[in-house]
Amino acid sequence: MKKIAYIEIDTHAEIMQGFMEIMQDSDEFQVDYYVSEKVKGQISNSGQNTFVSDSSMILEQLKKKKYDLVIIGTVHRYFNTFHAIVKKYNAAVIVHNINFMNASRLDLIKSIFKEDILYRIKLLWKEGLSEASEVFKKAKNLLILDEGLSSGRLRFLPVFHIGNFEHQPKQELVIAIPGGVSQKRRDYNHIFDTIRNLRTDENLEFIFLGKAKGKELKQLEELSSSLPLNITMTYFPERVSPQDFEKRMQQADVLWCPIRQETEFFSQTEVYGRTKMTGNVGDAIKYGKPAIFPVNYPYASDFIIPERKDILEQFKMLKDTSFDFQEKYAKEAVQKRTEKVLNQLTAI
Repeated sequence: MKKIAYIEIDTHAEIMQGFMEIMQDSDEFQVDYYVSEKVKGQISNSGQNTFVSDSSMILEQLKKKKYDLVIIGTVHRYFNTFHAIVKKYNAAVIVHNINFMNASRLDLIKSIFKEDILYRIKLLWKEGLSEASEVFKKAKNLLILDEGLSSGRLRFLPVFHIGNFEHQPKQELVIAIPGGVSQKRRDYNHIFDTIRNLRTDENLEFIFLGKAKGKELKQLEELSSSLPLNITMTYFPERVSPQDFEKRMQQADVLWCPIRQETEFFSQTEVYGRTKMTGNVGDAIKYGKPAIFPVNYPYASDFIIPERKDILEQFKMLKDTSFDFQEKYAKEAVQKRTEKVLNQLTAI
């Protein structure tokens, strides 16, 4: 049985959780997980093969066992540590921002003075920010979680699979909007304006599945109090617990995902669906829900649907439309594809 080390000491616990679920009963691979305290608190069913780690410990921990492959889940900091790992081991790095991966040393140094100056100076002097591009260049393999973004060195790693959930229908039509309630990466003003202008006798519930604060929280409070009785809104002024998120997603008939076309990471422009994946795709797959995306998103799946002007009719139509997630995204099918990729990575 081949041995893999999966490192997640920064963020993206949800991706590691998906990988854990896929690999937990694999007959071909045994995986050890090295996680920060923060990440460990965000995952469920962590077993004996999960070890608390950080940037000061991970190199020593890896020395104690012989691994056929080391997967680094996120390279958004600790660049000097990850640089040392990719030089020494057969390592694969999961890429979340393609333009950041391709940014030159000069680009990264210039970015220090554009935003979060003190934090970025710390990354430069203590965590090797200037080495970031070298981590990706020296890694034996680069992995991407959206098949539509795989090309060149970027190899698709299947992780997302449909969960063992049952739809928990409510009497009203339920639309879930997953993600932090912030204008930075999603166009919530569009959501608010659309809800405000709905004219219908249908019973509707909109669930905002992400923490709301500041201006957006105030807008939610004002809008919620002005709606007719047949339209309700549920929102959370605190972080949504995994249990609440799961329960509400199971109740949803449709996901509404108002992602912006562009965002920034380390002052590098990233384009959703072209240089960056949105987690809402994984949400749709995991819970088996159709998802409405902006019209400018590049569509590669039948369950990702461009938003129409008559969105109320679109909600109702999608509630009554069946999508076959099982054929491609059943856990067993995804596991076979994942193991095929891992066998290729460990054959080097």
